[in-house]
Amino acid sequence: MYKPNNIILRTTTSLIAFILLGFAIYLLLAGHNSPGGGFVGGLVTSASVILLYMAYGRETVNDMLPINFRSLIPVGLLIALLTGLGALLFGFPFLTHTFGSIHVPVFGDIELATAMLFDLGVYFTVLGSTITIILNIADDRKTTSS
Repeated sequence: MYKPNNIILRTTTSLIAFILLGFAIYLLLAGHNSPGGGFVGGLVTSASVILLYMAYGRETVNDMLPINFRSLIPVGLLIALLTGLGALLFGFPFLTHTFGSIHVPVFGDIELATAMLFDLGVYFTVLGSTITIILNIADDRKTTSS
């Protein structure tokens, strides 16, 4: 069976995936104050992981990242739902967000917002569903071409 020489793809993937993951974390953390958030951060992280799958293959990436991406979908939905329901406990409408700040000696004042928790739930949901869909499409293509 012919196996292509993909040394260039593997070499550049290591750097590109690292940059994409860093940018995804930035988008996730900055999303409740500026453009970005859980949806875009999840998509960028998915692009990074899919690039790893393309360069190294499923077995290698599953060994590197032993994550069941399908299980991230209900976890993310639960986090987002609980964040929205938390406002009801205090007599506010569903999905009403609040924020506050704490002082950390080295970092100074750090803002804590419930929107960040909601973004985290969206991030997990998008990451899990995107990778699950793409891997299922890749599996379907393998089985139909055989």
